[in-house]
Amino acid sequence: MKTTILTIIITLVTVFHSNAQQRNQEIIKDGKNPYLLGKIDKTGLEGENYSSWFSKNYAEYEVNTSITSSISSELKNYDITLFMGTWCGDSKQEVPKLYKVLEACNFPMDQLTVIAVSREPNMYKQSPQHEEAGLNIHRVPTIIFNKNGKEINRIVEHPITTLEEDIQNIITVNNYKPNYQIVTAIDNILKKKGVKGLKKKGKKLLKTHKDKVSSMYELNTYGSLLYRTDRKDEAIEVFILNTKLFPNEPRTYMSLANTLGVSDKKSEAIKILDNAVKLFPNNKDLKENLKVIKSN
Repeated sequence: MKTTILTIIITLVTVFHSNAQQRNQEIIKDGKNPYLLGKIDKTGLEGENYSSWFSKNYAEYEVNTSITSSISSELKNYDITLFMGTWCGDSKQEVPKLYKVLEACNFPMDQLTVIAVSREPNMYKQSPQHEEAGLNIHRVPTIIFNKNGKEINRIVEHPITTLEEDIQNIITVNNYKPNYQIVTAIDNILKKKGVKGLKKKGKKLLKTHKDKVSSMYELNTYGSLLYRTDRKDEAIEVFILNTKLFPNEPRTYMSLANTLGVSDKKSEAIKILDNAVKLFPNNKDLKENLKVIKSN
């Protein structure tokens, strides 16, 4: 009996120690700036490699206390999950502000989960335990507000107005629309109807969002993330939509062609680039891309 109890205690201590080690894990590679990965907290962000931007942006931000005092009570009914990158410029700007706002609200920090994602190509915007899986984390920071185990809304990359005002909207009237609405719409279609559903709704998506998408990078970044998580067919369809949204951007054709090329659709990739070179005869990158795909 004593042996069994001792075994249980040792196991619990080992698990606790393992979990403690996992928090604020730092990745250091020769010649590159270090970054945090996985579950982290404010202590990690105040570490010597991150305090230069975290402490500065935290100190400089002036909280709208009239809003924080009005939302403090209701906000405590929410759990917040934050995905960020300590290598990401937007995260460096917004995350210190978020901490200051939450502290002004006396928000229970045990209801805040912070996940630092990777910058490595084979793990881009992913975490070791893949907490981001199925959550459409295509931009960081992404701040997700959950209530009773269900996502209510999110702030993506940066607030529409201010963090205080955006949070106030989310936990009151909740008619808040985060950045990158076309990505949200496409992701919902893919989850419910797959690639076939996206193809069917492509024209309607283009009509609805054509004048609302500010840059080809909105879908290009999302498509790249789909590709990196082995969702090549979905990535291809997203890149096709991007060429229709931004037909005057050579890079949209290159992204589509490259994904087709690595998906054993070489002839389709060559056709895309041949047509793109005709549209942009002076573009050296398109010509080089075409040459590479033809030689493979």
